[in-house]
Amino acid sequence: MAEKDITEKILEGYNDVFADIVNVLLFGGERVIDPADLEDQAPNAYYKADGKIRELERDVSKRWKKQNIRIACIGLENQTEPDPYMPLRVAGYDGTEYRAQINKLNDGFEPYPVVTLVLYFGYRKRWDQPVTIFDAVNVSEKLKPYVNDLKINLFEIAYLNREQVNLFQSDFKIVADYFVQMRETGNYDPGTEVVEHIQEVLHLLNVMDKEKRFEIKMNDNVEAGKEKTMSEWLDRVLRESEDKGKKIGKAEGIAEGKAEGIARGKAEGEWMMGKLISFLLNQGRTEDLSRAAEDPEFRAQLYREFQIA
Repeated sequence: MAEKDITEKILEGYNDVFADIVNVLLFGGERVIDPADLEDQAPNAYYKADGKIRELERDVSKRWKKQNIRIACIGLENQTEPDPYMPLRVAGYDGTEYRAQINKLNDGFEPYPVVTLVLYFGYRKRWDQPVTIFDAVNVSEKLKPYVNDLKINLFEIAYLNREQVNLFQSDFKIVADYFVQMRETGNYDPGTEVVEHIQEVLHLLNVMDKEKRFEIKMNDNVEAGKEKTMSEWLDRVLRESEDKGKKIGKAEGIAEGKAEGIARGKAEGEWMMGKLISFLLNQGRTEDLSRAAEDPEFRAQLYREFQIA
C-alpha cells in the first residue's frame, strides 16, 4: 500500500498531470487550469491534540494562482481501498488548510477555497463506503439541522467511461486507461499515446500489476531510447524480461547439469568400488582391498585388472 501511494504521488506531482486530472474531473475536459499557474504546496500540516503537535499529510497539494492572486488550494487523495472514514479525513485536511489561512489574515491575506479530490483506483469493486459525514457518523435527527455535512468529491477512476478517459491529455490518460481495461477485461492492451514521464508511469503500473509486466531496469538514459508510446515500452519490457528469463534458465540448466553429473559420477564410482570389493574378497586379497581404499592409483590399476568400467 505504501509503495502504491508513493508512486501515485510522484506522477501526480507533475504540474501537467495534476492540471489534467483536475481539468477533466472537475471541468469536463475544459482547459481551465494551466500547469504554469500551479505552485507546489507543502503536503504537511500541523495541529495540536492531547497537548502534542501532530502532523497531517496530504497526498498531493497545489495552489492555483493567476498573476500572484491565489484562486484555490487543490488537493488529491489517492485510495486503492474504500475508506469508511474518508469524509472525516477530508474534513480534517480542508479544515487544517483553512486554519493555516486564518493565521495569515492580519497581514492583508485574502483567504481562498480548498478543494479536495478523492481518486479511487480500485477496479475489482466499486466504492462502497460513506461519502458524507452523515453517512460516516451517527447523527440524531434532532441534531442534523445543526451539523454541517460534507460530501467528498469521489472519482472512481476504473469506472470512468471511454469518453471521459479520452479527455485526458497527460500521462494520466494511460493510467486511467489501464484501470478501466483491467475492470472491463482483466487485461491491459497498451495504446499509442506518447509517454512523457515514462519512469513514473511504468513504476506505478508495475506496482499495481499483479504479474509485474512493467518491471524494467531504469537508468539516467532511459528517456533517450527510441520507445515513445506505451505499446513500444511494453514491447521493450517484455523483451528484457525474456532475455532475463533466458539467462536465468541457462544458469539454472548449467547448475542442474553439474549436479546431475556429480550424482551420476558418485553412483558409478560406488558401483565400481562395490564390484572391486567383491572380486578381491573372492580371491582373499584383503591387503589389496585395504590399499585400494587409500590409494587412487592402485585402485585404478585394479579396475583395469578386473576390467571394471
